Amino acid sequence: MSKKAIGKIIIIVAPSGSGKSTLLTRLKSDFPMLRESVSYTTRTKRPGEEHGIHYFFVSKDEFLKMRDQNEFLEWALVHGDYKATSRAFVKSHLDRGTPLIFDLDVQGADYFKKEFKDQAKVIFIAPPSLEELEKRLRHRNTESEEAIQVRLKNANAELDRMFDYDFHIMNDDIDRAYKELSSIVTEILEN
Repeated sequence: MSKKAIGKIIIIVAPSGSGKSTLLTRLKSDFPMLRESVSYTTRTKRPGEEHGIHYFFVSKDEFLKMRDQNEFLEWALVHGDYKATSRAFVKSHLDRGTPLIFDLDVQGADYFKKEFKDQAKVIFIAPPSLEELEKRLRHRNTESEEAIQVRLKNANAELDRMFDYDFHIMNDDIDRAYKELSSIVTEILEN
């Protein structure tokens, strides 16, 4: 009898503005075998985002109905909006042995570590400082002042958790940070 394929779970956690999206874009290009989970969210679409590609954008009522029907593996209220991971998506890909990559917050990462133990590897990406993080958030010009303040407050709490995970990377130089991320992902996929 053949051994059942078991997929790997790679989770990227970082405060908003840490360069996570830039690093993930490069990573997905260099590691096409990684399948990204598309989260559900009640957040408003930003310019350039597409439903089903960046997120599944749903109303709060739709989200809560799906949550109550146990369709999510994990869910959280993040920066005032709900986000969740589809249970069916994760199960189907893990059963096929597909390596999955997730962009999650600390709550989601904690859930995955609890649920999947060492099958889930978490990589925390940190900005060089809170001051630099604020500068990056303001430069994006996508959030209100109130949203920026919420993200900065959350980032401070998230940075306290940096060393709780399997790996951590300081993104003070995007090329160096990517080289480190690529090396870590290669190691995870080979083991």
